[in-house]
Amino acid sequence: MTKKKGQALVEFIIILPIFLFLLFAIIDFGKILYTKNNLETKMDEVIEDYKNDISIDTINNQLKKKNENQWVELKNEENFLTFSLKEEISIITPGLNLILKNPFEVTTERSIKNES
Repeated sequence: MTKKKGQALVEFIIILPIFLFLLFAIIDFGKILYTKNNLETKMDEVIEDYKNDISIDTINNQLKKKNENQWVELKNEENFLTFSLKEEISIITPGLNLILKNPFEVTTERSIKNES
């Protein structure tokens, strides 16, 4: 009877680190997807502000007031303007932070036709 209790404890100790790694990895990927969704929503505001003749520097200052880790970059390519909205988040999963590089940069891009 005592051998079975000891066996269950050993199996639990072997499985626990794997379970914790998967749990924290799910949390990290959830944070990444949540941040990506927020950036997609905020991109609409950034493009609308740019269309209302607000400069990229002013938009960046507004973003930094709300969240220090967000910024926007603008690339002017022939007939298109490409906006890149970025945010850095920290990865909490040990090991995964080495793979994804900590802090991890979440980026969303959108291109619009240059009308000027």
